[in-house]
Amino acid sequence: MASQKTVGVLLFEGFELLDVFGPLEAWGVHAQASGTCTIVMTAEAAGAVKSAQGPRAMADYALADCPPIDVLLVPGGIGTRREVNNTKLLEWLVRRAAAAEIVTSVCTGAALLARAALLDRHRATTNKLSFKWVTEQGSAVEWIKQARWVEDGKFATSSGVSAGIDMTLALIAKLAGVETAEQVAIRMEYEWHRDPQWDPFAKIHGLI
Repeated sequence: MASQKTVGVLLFEGFELLDVFGPLEAWGVHAQASGTCTIVMTAEAAGAVKSAQGPRAMADYALADCPPIDVLLVPGGIGTRREVNNTKLLEWLVRRAAAAEIVTSVCTGAALLARAALLDRHRATTNKLSFKWVTEQGSAVEWIKQARWVEDGKFATSSGVSAGIDMTLALIAKLAGVETAEQVAIRMEYEWHRDPQWDPFAKIHGLI
């Protein structure tokens, strides 16, 4: 990674735990080894935010106070069903996506990017179990039914839950080199799926 990056995570009530902490484990391991990135968490209000599974995560900043973000991470979770109608949050996404170097989503987090029109005329993917609902949030998006993750310009969107780890490792490889990403995966004891087209869940959920 050529320069210091700030990875910023958007939290909202009902976020999916692994959507956040899977990618953050990878970014965090990389940060410990290289010292080239920092991680911040933000939500509408600073403080504890309840996940879909119950445990809470701490937002370091309110949206209005969040520092500049280079890599934006938008998780999914049942809370996205509510947040697609949250005008304040969607407007914040538009502003922050414009300033970010990379914008990522995991699972149904793509619905928030799509509703904010950020994915219009871009290729993207999402959780295959929730594919129909997510794709209804953005008719101008080229939705890819079979993909572990999709990169298009500054946007990277992943399939469901654990797919966010594979996407994040691919982004670390792009920013800091494949060997670095491999070392992160080894330290995580994680078997990295490197092929973005590897997606057995598209068939399981009847998309192909």
